[in-house]
Amino acid sequence: MKSKVALVRCDSYEINEVRQAVSKGLELIGGARRFVKPGETILLKVNLLVGEVPEKCVNTHPAVFRSVAELFSAEGALIRYGDSPGQGSPHAAAKKSGIADVAEEMNIELADFKDGREVFFEEGNQNKKFFIANGVLDTDGLISLPKMKTHALERFTGAIKNQFGCVVEMRKGEFHVKLPDPTDFARMLVDLNNCVKPRLYIMDGIVAMEGNGPREGTPRPMNVLLFSTDPVALDATASRLINLNPLYVPTTLLGGETGAGTFREEEIEIVGDEMKDFICMDFNVVRTPVKTVKKNQVMSFLNNRLISKPVIIAEKCTHCGTCVHSCPVEGKAVNWQDGDRTKPPVYDYKKCIRCYCCQEMCPESAIVLKDPIIIKVGKIF
Repeated sequence: MKSKVALVRCDSYEINEVRQAVSKGLELIGGARRFVKPGETILLKVNLLVGEVPEKCVNTHPAVFRSVAELFSAEGALIRYGDSPGQGSPHAAAKKSGIADVAEEMNIELADFKDGREVFFEEGNQNKKFFIANGVLDTDGLISLPKMKTHALERFTGAIKNQFGCVVEMRKGEFHVKLPDPTDFARMLVDLNNCVKPRLYIMDGIVAMEGNGPREGTPRPMNVLLFSTDPVALDATASRLINLNPLYVPTTLLGGETGAGTFREEEIEIVGDEMKDFICMDFNVVRTPVKTVKKNQVMSFLNNRLISKPVIIAEKCTHCGTCVHSCPVEGKAVNWQDGDRTKPPVYDYKKCIRCYCCQEMCPESAIVLKDPIIIKVGKIF
């Protein structure tokens, strides 16, 4: 059987319009009752990268969260929500995003994403052990609510990558250090997604993020919600909507190869609104395959000459130190020079593993990725 992906037009975050779109999307793939039973505790795994207002389109929009929560609550499920943000506490991030206000109004509890426990996953292709948040492990089922956004390391962040937030915050940095290569990192994300196994994925693409994602990109209306039980098919479809080859997204490619779903267009059934009505040919996203990052000294030398590096734009930098704090490398690949906090931090590119956590967390769009000279010359010719 083909994997089904529902596309539903939604032109704004006006709550009644979002409610209708979410209701339609769920009915197209079997209805809310297909995914929950009365009395079950269901976790809505939102995308809560960091505390930002809804207008910046960094996180799952509160209107989408509310509409999904209402429909599953109506089926008798006990709803909880949460994520492990890259910066700040889960509650602080949820409060600034507007999700916490909706949750408090609806008496929805914030699940525990501060503490967790070790889980062994024998079926993992690469990673067989994870430290998962209690809020994930102590529920009957998980419904994932990713945001459609670009991502420096993996090109695109969607249904599969959203589950990285199921790992307790301090443990996420360990994966970046151990798995600096984007393909290895993606393989871990696929194993993680298969481990927690969400029942359903609903992607918020009403206003997506292009450019310098996943935090400081530019909002771009795409006017669509996507629904599927197949995360690979959903991410592949979302990639096609933004004119990105799905095979350039490592999580999509590896997800298909390891049996987590299908990225093949002929094996995906699109239901609801027509796909051609949402395709955005000039969506700002890098349309080249990711490059391999290696650890040994020879490859480290080449990495600095062949792979895009993070660069701080001094005029935008406010010296907040977020990049320093977010760098997972022991000894820090970006740090204050001689402890001087009156100037922007500086990079030691010999230490930099190209995880781009600094770029992802920078609150001022002050960190961009720049191609090495040899790559720029190659593009010219």
